[in-house]
Amino acid sequence: MKPILLWDVMGTLVHDPFFIEMPGFFGVTFDSMLADKHPSAWVEFEVGRRTEREFLEDFFLDRRAFDHRAFVDTIASAYEWLPGMEALLAELHDAGCAMHAFSNYPVWYRLIEERLGVSRYLEWSFVSCHTGCRKPDPAAYQCVIDRFQEEGRDLLFVDDRESNCAAARAAGIGAVRFEGIQGLRLALEGEGVL
Repeated sequence: MKPILLWDVMGTLVHDPFFIEMPGFFGVTFDSMLADKHPSAWVEFEVGRRTEREFLEDFFLDRRAFDHRAFVDTIASAYEWLPGMEALLAELHDAGCAMHAFSNYPVWYRLIEERLGVSRYLEWSFVSCHTGCRKPDPAAYQCVIDRFQEEGRDLLFVDDRESNCAAARAAGIGAVRFEGIQGLRLALEGEGVL
């Protein structure tokens, strides 16, 4: 039986606007944005401890004003499939693979869904804004294990960050680091998924 596939979303399936579009909206460099932003507001937004409004009001440590609606619209319009990933998910879905999102992300995952229809291929099962924990926290992986332990099936996690993959392996979950579609296809073939 094929393993249940767990997918990181940002930087693995979908383009992450954090590095280009977010600083671009403010007309600053990425490093400048990092230096000026609130140190914990994003993480608190990701785990559901801040509402969108609270997050936007505190985006910058000095609470400077900006057009919140235009900012969110800029982020939403930047969500795009990474090359080859939609076709791969469609292929796996058609082959009957069970697949779930395992993502550190706030309620904006709904904007991704509206734009790309990711749920055609997988379930939004483990998003940090609902689970309350983020990778690589061991509790995030335990949440996944607890959900599937009775099925007796292997789990295989795909993420672009090695730290998240290493934490998955430490929890007993197989992991493949995403570094591009060709390498991922080879890795999935090696795991017997393709």
